[in-house]
Amino acid sequence: MPDAFIVFSSRETSRAPLLVIAIAVLLLVPAARSQFGAPRAGTQVHDSSALHPPAGSRVAIVEFDDLECPACAAANPLLMEAAAKYGIPWIRHDFLIPGHIWSPRAAVFARWFDLKSKRLGDDYRNSVFASQTSIETLVDLQQFTQRFASAHGVALPFAIDPQGKLAAAVQADTELGLRTGVTLTPTIFIVTANSSGAPFIEVRDPQTDLFTTVDQALADTRSSASPKAAHK
Repeated sequence: MPDAFIVFSSRETSRAPLLVIAIAVLLLVPAARSQFGAPRAGTQVHDSSALHPPAGSRVAIVEFDDLECPACAAANPLLMEAAAKYGIPWIRHDFLIPGHIWSPRAAVFARWFDLKSKRLGDDYRNSVFASQTSIETLVDLQQFTQRFASAHGVALPFAIDPQGKLAAAVQADTELGLRTGVTLTPTIFIVTANSSGAPFIEVRDPQTDLFTTVDQALADTRSSASPKAAHK
């Protein structure tokens, strides 16, 4: 089940000061609420400007996630498989969850690896999700990131984001999610261009709905293009 915007893992609930801080944040963010034990409601999209494929693509995956979110880690292999199977773009947005200890720093690291190559940045994100249960602290994250960089022949600088530009980009993504209406992670949309169906559809359960939703989106965009091709 997706994590709520405010969520506590088993290791976090043992830290009383962090729990108090997170509860305070919860009071300040009324739209964010725990969804554990309750069926997930659909996202109320307020601003759909982020929900479209890149130019030249008919269908794409748009995801808002947090690198410390267990539900995001569970969905990640399915998203990797879908993007590879269908050959469609996968647009990943950071959506930071207050109270998560190391995800803001991990998102900055991912952005730094993006500067080397987008593939390297995505490989880092995938590796973080795959190793998420072994990362509990910022020290764990630093050690994991150093090992990842060394394995890929990259030297980490002493100051990863000296001017705060990468952190600002992460925060801008989170604000984009809020404007969109995102309250949970992962929030996943299949988005289309020139579709005979819906311009975007939320995937509430990746285990059961991801591939069928992409299939439908591809069918909708094919059927909408056919009359134009026939007219020519």
